[in-house]
Amino acid sequence: MNKSKMIDHTLLKPDASHAQVAQLCSEAIEWGMGAVCINPTWIETCVELLAGSDVNICTVVGFPLGAMTSGAKAYEAKQAVEAGAVEVDMVINIGAVKDGNWDLVESDIAAVVDVSGSALVKVILETCLLTDDEIVRACEASVASGARFVKTSTGFSTGGATAHAVSLMRKTVGPDFGVKASGGIRTAADFNEMVNAGANRIGASAGKSLIGE
Repeated sequence: MNKSKMIDHTLLKPDASHAQVAQLCSEAIEWGMGAVCINPTWIETCVELLAGSDVNICTVVGFPLGAMTSGAKAYEAKQAVEAGAVEVDMVINIGAVKDGNWDLVESDIAAVVDVSGSALVKVILETCLLTDDEIVRACEASVASGARFVKTSTGFSTGGATAHAVSLMRKTVGPDFGVKASGGIRTAADFNEMVNAGANRIGASAGKSLIGE
């Protein structure tokens, strides 16, 4: 796959301005990125700015803590899809993972999947907070709940993507499920490390610097 198309060009800072979002979209078009990833408040703006391009709109749900109710996540996802998002990155219920409450973990993911229609749902695991066993179980729960991707990180916690976590996620979900690495990926070397570990999507704000050989 074209490297650029593997990148979700990302701007999730709470103080992002219209000008910055417009620049993000312009860069995504110019550099041939696969998607922009923005907070839900910017979806309709991006629909306008990306009209006529092949850049997808990705947004986040339950972000960045994952600790809201399943109903709140589902409502947020439904609004996002109706506004024009075609990809939804939701944060897993991290506390439920730590408690081993897998029924809640699965039903929480399923609540978002159920309202997202054809939109691609990615489950953010926040791997820096999980043990290897919890990463494996969270991946299994994501597959069982109808999501189509697992994602390493929000970029707002104690750490970002690691090759170890990505490799473990890929091994768990198999070859046909999506694995998105995000958080701290800033160079072409970082990009290549994550792809070699098994990622087929990269979330980053570093833009074109990722595309070098």
